[in-house]
Amino acid sequence: MHILTLLITVKLQEVFETLNAVMSEPEAGNTVQHRRDREAYKAWKKNNSLARITLLSSMDNDLMRDFRVHANAKDLWEAVKIKFRTTSVARLRSLTIKFDTSKKHPGVPMKKHLKQMSNMINELANEGHVLTDEQQVQAVIYSLPNSWDHMKMTLTHNEYIKTFEDVRRHLELEEERQEAAKMMGAEMHVSTSKSRNGSKRKNRGNWKGKARPIKKPKRD
Repeated sequence: MHILTLLITVKLQEVFETLNAVMSEPEAGNTVQHRRDREAYKAWKKNNSLARITLLSSMDNDLMRDFRVHANAKDLWEAVKIKFRTTSVARLRSLTIKFDTSKKHPGVPMKKHLKQMSNMINELANEGHVLTDEQQVQAVIYSLPNSWDHMKMTLTHNEYIKTFEDVRRHLELEEERQEAAKMMGAEMHVSTSKSRNGSKRKNRGNWKGKARPIKKPKRD
């Protein structure tokens, strides 16, 4: 079984070596060297065909139509690398711009915003662009709206904030604090309104059922 695996590995290596080289058909001749060149060319031609078919069979129909014009495996492989390297560069540039210009919108919860930024960080890493911790932290701070300017300053000057998780924790806690303050303010407003309304009703009730004093006419 080990020998069979080794033979298959060697054969595959021979096949895919054609991705790096192209052979031209040798001149006709009867010398020993001519026969050797002819045998080498026949082996290359067979392996080239196998490699080319393997590459094309791994593509969907649209891509196959674009790439089957290449007669040998090396040219086909180079065309594939150029096409998808270009696509990858364009995608990386697009992701980088999107990440660098990302802003938190007023109606989006902080947790959702940070999740979106985390997803972009992962997408950039998948494209080969791994951001440093400092780049991640700075991008998150920059993404905060103007209403969070005080928090921007706090985060910028806090030397203990070094990673994305550090800045995430601080921002989520700050959002919870703001939400709690809003609820407390709303409750106080309702309580004050009830107190005022109750006082007005009480004052009106003090006059209920009581006749107003009648002024007596002056006598001459």
